[in-house]
Amino acid sequence: MKKIDVSILGCTGTVGQRLVEMLSNHPWFNIVSIAASERSSGKTYKDAAVNWYLPEDIPEDLRDMTVVNTDPGEAAAPLVISALPSDIAKETERKFAEAGCVVESKASAYRLEKDVPLIIPEVNPDHIQLVDVQRENRNWDGCIVTDPNCTAMGLIMVLKPIHDRFKLDMVYVSTMQAISGAGLPGVPGLLITDNIIPYIKDEEQKVINETRKVLGKMENKQVKFADFKIAASCNRVPVVEGHTETVFIKTKEPVNVEEVKKVLNEFQGEPVKLGLPTAPKKPIIVRDEIDRPQPRLDRMAGTAPGMSVTVGRIRPGFDENSLLLTLISHNTIRGAAGNAVLNAELLYAKNLL
Repeated sequence: MKKIDVSILGCTGTVGQRLVEMLSNHPWFNIVSIAASERSSGKTYKDAAVNWYLPEDIPEDLRDMTVVNTDPGEAAAPLVISALPSDIAKETERKFAEAGCVVESKASAYRLEKDVPLIIPEVNPDHIQLVDVQRENRNWDGCIVTDPNCTAMGLIMVLKPIHDRFKLDMVYVSTMQAISGAGLPGVPGLLITDNIIPYIKDEEQKVINETRKVLGKMENKQVKFADFKIAASCNRVPVVEGHTETVFIKTKEPVNVEEVKKVLNEFQGEPVKLGLPTAPKKPIIVRDEIDRPQPRLDRMAGTAPGMSVTVGRIRPGFDENSLLLTLISHNTIRGAAGNAVLNAELLYAKNLL
């Protein structure tokens, strides 16, 4: 299989570093350029990424690669994976798409655009057909494909098989989000130590809108949002990695705890069928212990470490149409870099690169 050249935008941040780590020895992709702001461009990667966030060292073959500007003239490649801040991504990603690049974006800038796919490969791979609509609408040779907010990611994966079987009526989620989700330099230690911050800017609306789009259906070349009600409360907590979410679910059909466990355990999705390298064999792992999942114990769960969502404390609600559960997903792997890589693999498998 011929490797596809890839460029990483925003290579020095927490998500960019994860992307570098995950793609450095990827069987399908070859990193040909790494790009960042003018402050970092012109430096070697080891000098630009001085605040290296991961326990593993910078990949040896990339340590001395020169960081370039986030401009198509310097960083264009058939595949561009962007970990840029949203305010910068809006203009920059458009330029790369106009230049003929397929852009896989972690930013929120384009997620809710009608002709831009917002994809979790196990959940809604069929939404990839929006690429053709987008190219026609915008007269681009390239395209932009996005994936959801890191908090919405784990929630959507768990809701998908429940919605397919029992039809969601209402969802309420309360999140306890890791500090790595705030990026570098992140939340100041004096603010988060011995504390919980019950507000994350724009987060709750992202969870609401993106969940309904990803779980929506393709109709007449656009996504009809899922029609269940959803509310969210998002909190920052002093955990380094791993978002924990407690979820109350009301369904349209009677729901049984054991059957919920069964549909979650059996959920697989298209990535496993396609043999995508980053796909976990079990996207959802169900724990029966009374005190699981926990971030330290479960954030790296699965055959592809950090790519599975762990669910526990599945229990009845107040009537036969409701239940409660707790989930954990790794926010910088499954919720960020990992899903971006999996989306890129899906694009390759669908001959869109």
